[in-house]
Amino acid sequence: MVAAGKKLIMDSEAIERSLKRIAHEIVEKNRGSKDLALIGIRNRGVYLARRLAQKIESIEPSKVLQGSLDITFYRDDFGDKLNIAKPNKTEITFDANNLNLILVDDVLYTGRTVRAAMDALMDFGRPKSIQLAILVDRGHRELPIKADFVGKNIPTSKDERVWVNLLEEDGLDSVEIGRDLSNKKEKSG
Repeated sequence: MVAAGKKLIMDSEAIERSLKRIAHEIVEKNRGSKDLALIGIRNRGVYLARRLAQKIESIEPSKVLQGSLDITFYRDDFGDKLNIAKPNKTEITFDANNLNLILVDDVLYTGRTVRAAMDALMDFGRPKSIQLAILVDRGHRELPIKADFVGKNIPTSKDERVWVNLLEEDGLDSVEIGRDLSNKKEKSG
């Protein structure tokens, strides 16, 4: 991928502070961690959900349910893609009925990824609520979707791209912004 002038928006300390704040906000909004489950949208959302669960468990005495969600077959552009990546595994090993589910992802852009994730979640039961935790909200929504918990709002233009790097996948924690010169549409939704 060719990018012009990437600019660091968040370093590892800023990401850590944001996740800590989001964890406290989740506990406050849900009056604890009872009946709470974090579902990470593959791939980076899974890592963020794990980190948030650890932080919530350091605040609250109970174990937080966790799962991962692959939305490949729920995307509205699924049939349009010429090179479809191999789907990942969805891992939700608990009954989602009557739980407060927190969907976790790295970047909120058009809202289409979140819409697909909500569709996928309905196959696992009828949750009490679905809330959304996002590390970066970059704007440009195409659907009426708003995050309940946001690490950082980053105003962008449509020809810019946000890169979220996480230690588990990329070897470092950072958020960068820059112009994408490859003329490819951004993957994040």
